[in-house]
Amino acid sequence: MKRAILIADDDKNTREGVAKALSADYITYTAANGQEAFALLDKNEDIDVILTDMMMPKISGIELLEKIRTANNDVIVIIITGYSSIESAVEAMRSGAYDYITKPLDLNKLEITIKNALETKRLRSENILLKQTIREKFDTTTHVGNSEKVREIMELVKRVSSTTATILIQGSSGTGKELIANIVHYNSPVAEGPFIKVNCSALAEGVLESELFGHEKGAFTGALYMKKGRFELADRGTLFLDEIGDIPPSIQIKLLRFLQEGEFERVGGTKTLKVNVRIISASNKNLEVLVNEEKFRDDLFYRLKVVTIDVPPLTERKEDIPLISDYHLKRFTEIHNKKIRGISPGAMKRIESYDWPGNIRELMNCIESAVVMASGDHINIEDLPPFLFLEQDKKTTGGTMKTLSGIENKAILEVLRKTGGNKSETAKILGIGLRTLYRKLDQYGLKDKE
Repeated sequence: MKRAILIADDDKNTREGVAKALSADYITYTAANGQEAFALLDKNEDIDVILTDMMMPKISGIELLEKIRTANNDVIVIIITGYSSIESAVEAMRSGAYDYITKPLDLNKLEITIKNALETKRLRSENILLKQTIREKFDTTTHVGNSEKVREIMELVKRVSSTTATILIQGSSGTGKELIANIVHYNSPVAEGPFIKVNCSALAEGVLESELFGHEKGAFTGALYMKKGRFELADRGTLFLDEIGDIPPSIQIKLLRFLQEGEFERVGGTKTLKVNVRIISASNKNLEVLVNEEKFRDDLFYRLKVVTIDVPPLTERKEDIPLISDYHLKRFTEIHNKKIRGISPGAMKRIESYDWPGNIRELMNCIESAVVMASGDHINIEDLPPFLFLEQDKKTTGGTMKTLSGIENKAILEVLRKTGGNKSETAKILGIGLRTLYRKLDQYGLKDKE
């Protein structure tokens, strides 16, 4: 499909000549002045690029650009100008024009400029679509559970998302703290800005300081160039500081200063920088306990906890397990191109009976493993990872020895996996009758509903 271009110029020969030159590759429209051009834009939403002369009667090229921006039209504007007006054309670019070309027009250069402009517009559209997709993924109705505790958390998230308040998210590893941070950012007033993440526990003290605040060239051995830190990169957006309980005292002081005054210096620098950044922090440690142990500054703690969101472990909201499992089942069947319609009752019963010390992250990995192993249109009990059954055996024996039933349980599961769930073949390999196999499956809680 041809893209559409509008040529606005009060010189008839110029506008018609350009239109003719471009007509083989583009749909072309022409206008004799800015007023006519704006009227055409209003009627033709398919126009992608406008080439407009700087000096035109009724409405100039600059005024046309201003009207387009006021109307929030996403058309790309390229200014046509004489050498004497280049300074004005550069000013137009500061106001939103894509580029300028000078008279007399070089058609080869013009075509290259138009192609680049159209590519820019395509990338803009893709970026808008990507941001919309991300917002949909992290809207405040994201399915993280239906339990009373989760409903309370999501109601709190909905309220704080409309602000730029500093937020502290606390909870065990794998409970979904980063997911909540994403939901807050992409539903906030700074959603159009960057969302920058830092895992504070993964970086050494010197490296973390440079990552957060940046450094100047020559600040330390190996600093061959100036580097912007995460605070600068997150300007007009959100900085997510994960595992903030692990940051050392020297960086706690700098972070406190930023929260109080909104300013900092790069490592090795003397220039004071100011940025507008929302801070969301998370910790799998209880910061109040760290404050009492004098391992974390109390003044920083109070600055971070303007709003506190406490995320409970999965074992305290087991009623959410089926919903979370189904959500990740759909994700991984799509990723791995499998046609799996659901999780069998027996498999779900085993999933719900597990304590999930690794919380949602561990459950997510379990579901992915089961999706990969499944050979039918449902995840059955033999598709589940072995640790789900070893944990139950530990509970039964106190973890001190393996019982005969535990060994038999494991053997049946292993053969079931190797035969792809074929019970007749499993019974044959184990040297037992099919009825005996069904009885043992029922005895060990391994039998799915047929």
